[in-house]
Amino acid sequence: MSDQHTPPPGVEIVPPAPDQLPLFLSPGYSGSDLTTWVARHRDWLDVALSESGAILFRGFGIDSAQRFDELTATLFDERLSYTYRSTPRTAVGRNIYTTTEYPPPATIPQHNENAYQRDWPMKLVFCCIRPATSGGQTPLALTRKVTGRIPQDVAERFRTRGVLYVRNYYDYLDLAWPTVFQTDDREEMEAYCAAHNIEVEWKADGNLRTRQRAQALAQHPLTGDELWFNQAHLFHVSSLDAATRAAMSSLFAEEDLPRTAHFGDGGNIDTEDLARIRAAYESEALAFDWQAGDVLLFDNMLVSHGRTPFEGEREVLAAMSEPYSSHEMTRVIPAS
Repeated sequence: MSDQHTPPPGVEIVPPAPDQLPLFLSPGYSGSDLTTWVARHRDWLDVALSESGAILFRGFGIDSAQRFDELTATLFDERLSYTYRSTPRTAVGRNIYTTTEYPPPATIPQHNENAYQRDWPMKLVFCCIRPATSGGQTPLALTRKVTGRIPQDVAERFRTRGVLYVRNYYDYLDLAWPTVFQTDDREEMEAYCAAHNIEVEWKADGNLRTRQRAQALAQHPLTGDELWFNQAHLFHVSSLDAATRAAMSSLFAEEDLPRTAHFGDGGNIDTEDLARIRAAYESEALAFDWQAGDVLLFDNMLVSHGRTPFEGEREVLAAMSEPYSSHEMTRVIPAS
């Protein structure tokens, strides 16, 4: 970081390793209280976050859901609820959740939170209550570097056409719609969809299908960077392993798959383009090993994140803040 942004008393910057991400901050003296420090220095944190993308606080003893609740209540004016879900999580407090509850052997690819929506949180914070015995890192990547690695012709196709996310909801597979929308009231769900430009279709079999057209790239409101910001590479059926993909194809027609992605005009996305996108994320990912009490704060547009497979018990909590909408951007994709 630049000299003029040396942290205020109470924390110290841990000397960075080459290509280090995130920025590591440790207590400046014995007994330094992170919640008190944050309350006094939120302006400095905002500047530091815009420069570094992600900050890891280590050694401050935020080792319980209660302490994490106190910290995030001070850090954020508002913590966002996790609605229109794409992964299983459990609420452990008021708008505090477990991170994605996929089985330990699974890898969670790099992504930006809620980039499959037209609305997303600008800031995320994770807290490690219990690290895994082995593995379970949260690799991070600078989105501007990922964007720079995506071939220009691929980026231009996505920029001009956007992304269409199609989801079909079943009680026995993936997430049922009451879980996704956090209500079992159809009228309430449909009102949410109408307010968020999500098309609703009740199919002949009684199951729900939704479609949402969203951005492929988005402009960061503070830095002005145009950034790769979508989850086509996660929603597309090509993200599944070969065996699962074959099983899904035997069970469902393409339009009935639990989730998939197309271009915003309905056209098919080339699987080779998606492979290039995944490779761009993977090439920029940097991992660190969690320690109990670690707190990771990051800008959701400037930094993507994932999860490596792990062994043992792992408990990492999450909170989101600062809602932002693609309607606030200068460039919004046209609806077909």
